[in-house]
Amino acid sequence: METTKSGRGAGGRKGGERKKSVSKSVKAGLQFPVGRIARFLKKGRYAQRTGTGAPVYLAAVLEYLAAEVLELAGNAARDNKKTRINPRHVLLAVRNDEELGKLLQGVTIASGGVLPNINPILLPKKTAPADSDKSSKASKSPKKA
Repeated sequence: METTKSGRGAGGRKGGERKKSVSKSVKAGLQFPVGRIARFLKKGRYAQRTGTGAPVYLAAVLEYLAAEVLELAGNAARDNKKTRINPRHVLLAVRNDEELGKLLQGVTIASGGVLPNINPILLPKKTAPADSDKSSKASKSPKKA
C-alpha cells in the first residue's frame, strides 16, 4: 500500500501560498508602531509580563497626544504667518493650553523661549485720571486772597 503525499508542509501549511502579513498598527487603526512599543515595553522590564492590549492602548494615547500638540503648534505657526512649525510654536502651543501645560509643567523645550509676559507693575501708570483732575481744577474760580 502506498501512502499519498499531500502538498502540505510542516504544520499543515501549503508550500507556495502565503498571506500578506498585517501589522498590529493596521489592525488597531493607528499610525504609531504597536509592535515597536511592545518591544520597548518588554525590553524596558517595566513588568514581568505584558498583555497584548497594553502596547495598543499606549500607542493610541501617544498618537493622540502627538496629534494634539501638532495641531496646536500648527495653529501657533499660522498665527505667526509661518508655514513651518519650529520649537517656539510648540512651546507656545503647550504653555497656552491648560491641560498640556499641566502635563509638561517641568519640561524645558530647547530653543522655545518663554511666554510673552510683562508684569503690570512695570507698565507706566495711566494718565487719563490725572488729566481729568487738572481740567476740574482749571474750571474752578481762583480764590482771592
